Parts: sequence; C-alpha cells; structure tokens
Amino acid sequence: MSAKTLTRMDLSEAVFREVGLSRNESAELVESVLHHMSEALVRGETVKISSFGTFNVRDKSARIGRNPKTGEEVPIHPRRVLTFRPSHLMKDRVAAGNKR
Repeated sequence: MSAKTLTRMDLSEAVFREVGLSRNESAELVESVLHHMSEALVRGETVKISSFGTFNVRDKSARIGRNPKTGEEVPIHPRRVLTFRPSHLMKDRVAAGNKR
C-alpha cells in the first residue's frame, strides 16, 4: 500500500487532463466544488456523492472523559464533528484493491 496523498493540485491536474479545461480553470473548478461542499457542511447539511459516500455533521453532547495516564476525570465539551460514510460501491472498490 502506498503512502501517497491525493492533493488539490492532483485533482486539478486530473481535471486539466481529462476534461480539457485550462490549468487555472481546473484549479478554480476544484476549489469551487470543495467550497460548496464545506459551506453545506458548515450549515449542517449532508453532502452525498453517489458511488462515493456521504459526509455528515453530528452534534456530540458534553460528557465526562478520563485521562488514561492519570485516571483523572475530565469534562469533554459539546462539539460538532464531521463524519464520512463510504458507499457500498466504494467499500467494494477498496476491498478489491486489497486482493493483490
């Protein structure tokens, strides 16, 4: 398994090669898509990309946690967390990649 990371630049380069937009237009398109996704998540909306997965924001309530080193109880404040649930197709594609 490689340790390569897919970046915004990689995505815009792929758009440039496959769609035929200029490099600047490709970068703007990728930025626009990511901006729309993040804005929707900030508003608490769900972002569902067919055959890929669903991004969701969950509200976690306050609770008492414990410091594993000292055993001391520590309050954990309420917060919003981002979750991702891959589609079944994505799960299958990833699992098939493990069978090399």
